[in-house]
Amino acid sequence: MVQFETRAENYQERVLSSFGKQSFLETLGGTITHLAPGEVDITLEAKKGLQQQHGFFHAGVTTSIMDSAAGYAAFSLFGAGDGVLTSEFKANLLNPARGEKLIAKGRVIKPGRTLTVCQGDVYSYLDGNEIHVATGLFTMVRAEGLEP
Repeated sequence: MVQFETRAENYQERVLSSFGKQSFLETLGGTITHLAPGEVDITLEAKKGLQQQHGFFHAGVTTSIMDSAAGYAAFSLFGAGDGVLTSEFKANLLNPARGEKLIAKGRVIKPGRTLTVCQGDVYSYLDGNEIHVATGLFTMVRAEGLEP
């Protein structure tokens, strides 16, 4: 596994502070459960209102937490004063997302001065089994002067 260096000593505080200001993920119920330079996991417990018509987690929920995990993985490497925005992503839904919870894992593949490429994966947990439900490739933009 590649280890990345962050441009801010207080990267954990910055990531958690920014995440705390994201009301959409608060509405969904997502929490950061792993944080390291270039790595962020977001866990989301099942609750009423997150399902589509067949009882699976909605694809919008799955891709939202995957996007945020990838974005915060990139953000963890940025310097003070920088923000992060998603420029592009491609997601593949591999299996229906069902169960007690989802975990989105965002990992930096290639950091850059302006663009950082990340991978995102989402797993669902049902009766003790882990199921890979989505994978994606993300391009994140370092937005100078946009730190929340």
